[in-house]
Amino acid sequence: MTGWQGAKPVIGVVGAIGAGKSTVAAVLAARGGAVVDADALGHDALEQPETRRQVLDRWGAQGNLLKPDGRIDRRTLAAIVFADPGERSVLEGLVFPYIGKRVLQAIAQALADPAAKFVVVDAAVMIEAGWDGVCDRVIYVDAPRSARTMRVAARSGWTDAALAAREAAQWPAEEKKKRATAVVVNDAGPERLEEQIDRLLEEWGYRNWSS
Repeated sequence: MTGWQGAKPVIGVVGAIGAGKSTVAAVLAARGGAVVDADALGHDALEQPETRRQVLDRWGAQGNLLKPDGRIDRRTLAAIVFADPGERSVLEGLVFPYIGKRVLQAIAQALADPAAKFVVVDAAVMIEAGWDGVCDRVIYVDAPRSARTMRVAARSGWTDAALAAREAAQWPAEEKKKRATAVVVNDAGPERLEEQIDRLLEEWGYRNWSS
């Protein structure tokens, strides 16, 4: 449990890369959940002055890390750190504390929002970072690899090798599933996905939750 002392429930959403966790978060939002997008907060973390300086000091000499507008090019940075687990750990050490702090702040704000029936934390590396400890329930979103490969190619232009590299940087899927409260499979269209989510909300008693 979260330690939120009887407040509205907090649901974490994790999943295989390209499986559709953001889609699940959107389904939950349509049912009254207030979504905390930890991945977006990760983007914001790189723009913090001190973090930005540390990133440029460490990796700036390895390539052009800055976009024309002066922001850090996340794709260039990712290509560097995903090629070396040690470098990736350094980056995580720089950004995870900031993201974790902002996630807690956003959850507190959502809990205070009368319009929110529950809170949804959408975070790709929730379990790796230990943020699942703030959630009452965690949903793992899965999908066949063929479907995930097509989605990330269309969304981000990743090759299968690029997908594999990013998967290797995360905990194994089976370990994440063990840590999750429930698994939903996004392989049969939006209606089937919504049915699975609605069933979980009913089972957990959250469907008609009110503040």
